Amino acid sequence: MKLARTLLCALMLFAPLAFAQATRDEGARLMNELMSGKASVGMPFTLTNAHGKRVSLADFRGKLVLLYFGYTSCPDVCPTDLLAIAHTLKSLGKAGEQVQPLFVTLDPSRDTPEVLRGYAAAFHPRLIALTGSEDEIRRVATAYKVFYEKVRIERADLYLIDHAAFTFLLDRQGKYVMFFPPGTPPERMAVMVREQLSAK
Repeated sequence: MKLARTLLCALMLFAPLAFAQATRDEGARLMNELMSGKASVGMPFTLTNAHGKRVSLADFRGKLVLLYFGYTSCPDVCPTDLLAIAHTLKSLGKAGEQVQPLFVTLDPSRDTPEVLRGYAAAFHPRLIALTGSEDEIRRVATAYKVFYEKVRIERADLYLIDHAAFTFLLDRQGKYVMFFPPGTPPERMAVMVREQLSAK
């Protein structure tokens, strides 16, 4: 009995470390799959927009899609990348109407429809914010090789979300074309988007 209690204590002590290692391994796996170019990236999906309507990727067929995963409480990376998407669309002029920007929250419990409506509108009038259940979002994010996890800070009820911050470019059929790393200048993004707009 004493041995059993000792083993249980040991497991409780090392479980967080084992979980953290497994989490890092999963993040590394997804990153390797994305960077290698050998794994399938993306999937058809249906999520819910900020007005409660179910929206499918297929709804945007015929347009290019700039797809971004993040959360509204993100202190720096998400706002920077969403501003880059907005500037990219602006620099494309009339051609920018052929590009649909999408924002998928990784924090559905805090990013309510009301929050998402205001957040998306602050960046671009055509930016559509999408949410869903935890399972739905996890499936879609994993399909795009986006790793994320909650990170508790100070008080137990507060957290940030550590996440891969890529902007994905999808073709007119919703197929993955490429990704832009965080901090990619709008000018660079615009060049690649123009190339895809002119592709047959």
